[in-house]
Amino acid sequence: MNKVKYNKYYSVFIILLLSIVTLISLCLNINLNGKINPLYIFKDHRLTMFFIVLILYSFNHKNYIPIKDSNFIFKLLAFLFSLFLVIGNSYENVGNGSLIFGSLSSFVISGILIFSYYHLNLWMINFFYQFINESKRFKLEKPDKWSQLIFENHPMLGSIIIMLICWLPYIIAFYPAILSPDPSNQIKQFFGLETHYIESVNIIDEDVLITNHHPVLHTILLGSSLKIGRVLGSDNFGLFIYSMIQISILVSALAFTINYTKKLKTPYWVRWVILIIYSLAPVFPFYAMSAVKDVIFTSLIILYTILLFELIDNKEKINTKKMIRYILLILLIMLFRNNGIYVIILSFPFFFFITKQNRFQLGLILVTPILLYQGYSNILLPAFGITPGSIREALSIPFQQTARYVKYDNRLTEEETKVIDKLLDYDTLAERYNPVLSDPVKNQFNPDYNKEDLSKYFRVWFNGLKKHPDLYLEATIHNTYGYFYPNTSKWYIYYKYDSRLQETGLFDYHYNDLSGQRKVLSLFGIAYPYIPIIGMMVNIGFGSWVIMMMSAFLITLKKYKYLIVLLPSLSLLLICIASPANTYFRYAMPYIFSIPILLAILIKINQNKGEIKYEK
Repeated sequence: MNKVKYNKYYSVFIILLLSIVTLISLCLNINLNGKINPLYIFKDHRLTMFFIVLILYSFNHKNYIPIKDSNFIFKLLAFLFSLFLVIGNSYENVGNGSLIFGSLSSFVISGILIFSYYHLNLWMINFFYQFINESKRFKLEKPDKWSQLIFENHPMLGSIIIMLICWLPYIIAFYPAILSPDPSNQIKQFFGLETHYIESVNIIDEDVLITNHHPVLHTILLGSSLKIGRVLGSDNFGLFIYSMIQISILVSALAFTINYTKKLKTPYWVRWVILIIYSLAPVFPFYAMSAVKDVIFTSLIILYTILLFELIDNKEKINTKKMIRYILLILLIMLFRNNGIYVIILSFPFFFFITKQNRFQLGLILVTPILLYQGYSNILLPAFGITPGSIREALSIPFQQTARYVKYDNRLTEEETKVIDKLLDYDTLAERYNPVLSDPVKNQFNPDYNKEDLSKYFRVWFNGLKKHPDLYLEATIHNTYGYFYPNTSKWYIYYKYDSRLQETGLFDYHYNDLSGQRKVLSLFGIAYPYIPIIGMMVNIGFGSWVIMMMSAFLITLKKYKYLIVLLPSLSLLLICIASPANTYFRYAMPYIFSIPILLAILIKINQNKGEIKYEK
């Protein structure tokens, strides 16, 4: 038997052998008593999907890369992914690390799982890298008549028409808009009604009940739309005006990514895949009709990601018109999400480390919107009596850590309990603690605190950290694991009718009579994340993995400067870790919706040596 043939059979044998080990491992789980449950694989079919993909790899052994030949960064990433899976499983099932460290048998089983997951993940990463790296697969072929019509002649208009046709059933069924608690309360604020947001702050004007807890610009846009509809005779029509504005913004941003793939000379089959995803994945029309601030913010982040890529190799002078456009985009990102400023600060300044071109213009593009935003927040809003949001929104991590400490190992002195009580109502803190949502803890925050109270609290917090770092770590993991763990899905889409406005007796917001159509679409939307393969498109944990894999690819390709394109997504991932809710889709939505254009950019970077060559 010649060496080539031997290597072929050897690689297939190794893949199939490790596939069997992986299958066995996926079937194993342990409870707190250390007992093995061989039927665990049926608990979450997305794990079986991984195994199916693994089997498919065995039939494509040419892409198999022996472990010893794998890239070190890929090995490290595969190991991290394996830890995410094992840790996420433990926290989802028992709320701590007991399924890993609870007993000797659990530790051994966890080791087997990590070993199996490691090989599975490394194959996935290597396969993905080989797939992206196959130049023939991404050559720009001659277009057929439909590709020519849509992607060459009318990329914006053609994409918009196709998406809107596919979204139309959702737009009709959920007319006038899908309201959830946040936009409902924003509308109430706009019309001068009390909401729970004022309980956490000391309002600066008794006659103004709007706060900056939610971006004021979005609150005004939402409330003004309803007010216009009311003038025209219908609250529902006013909400539909808002829906039309939001749909227009989102569909235009998505269509712009299709248009941009023309400039990148992306293969037509990739463009078709992106357009099909935008058109048929229910998450897009559902959020197009959901009146939450994150939709417009997501659209802006997609455009910002493209802007960063455009600027990396730009050697032409940035003219005034472009500067104004860039400044406006960055300012809107800050205005439509209170944490948008952190996305900018954690991404744009890196340009000054990679380029000497246009430094003055880049400085103006960065500094101008930040100054405008600070003036807006600290001068303009207070001048109109609008109260800033509470500092509690930035303290989810320490507050959750304190609450878990109080609940599970309360060895605080009387003085320490008084300090905590000054901010968080100590007596009910333990029972309010929800490990995957910090709102119940934060909602009792004392708005009458002072700087000394906050300083004393952090001293108590730090003492707790020294005594029980394990509890603090558990609190943070429990409140964030879903952003790295693909086998869970929470708070995915909005579709239910929210009655908050109707209950006031002041608004006439209601769905139409198409309850059957809404039920069918809602069931499809709810089931979509669990559909093998394609459901992973909207999986938060897997989306985070894709962003991390793309970062690893760019490092492997030594295209370090292009990591800036991923910085908005990576910064948003960090913001998710500091957010109040675990596995909340709308928090992760900006980087998940950015993945299609990021992949197209990655393909372009991989195809070119040196500077990126665009279509003229």
